[in-house]
Amino acid sequence: MAFRNPGTRYGVVPHMKLKVRVVHYRCDRWYADIDDADDRQPDDPFWYADCRTQAEAIALACTELAALDQRIAAGTVPSRISQTHLQVAWTPSPA
Repeated sequence: MAFRNPGTRYGVVPHMKLKVRVVHYRCDRWYADIDDADDRQPDDPFWYADCRTQAEAIALACTELAALDQRIAAGTVPSRISQTHLQVAWTPSPA
């Protein structure tokens, strides 16, 4: 999937390739994430989920990938998980 919004922001560059990764990490858990395919340090994805089954992990990741594509097509720049947490954690105090 190519990034359609021009410009660079938050480490996102035009025409980046997104990838879905699904990993079985315990006998009963699956991890899924969406990240830049060229990111050499996959520790800050755009999305992630902890699932009970492989099918659930794949379905959720595909649904989120489609939604992310729609948001990008509408001109929204995706945020990495760390940026999302920073935005939620910091809210300006009322004046």
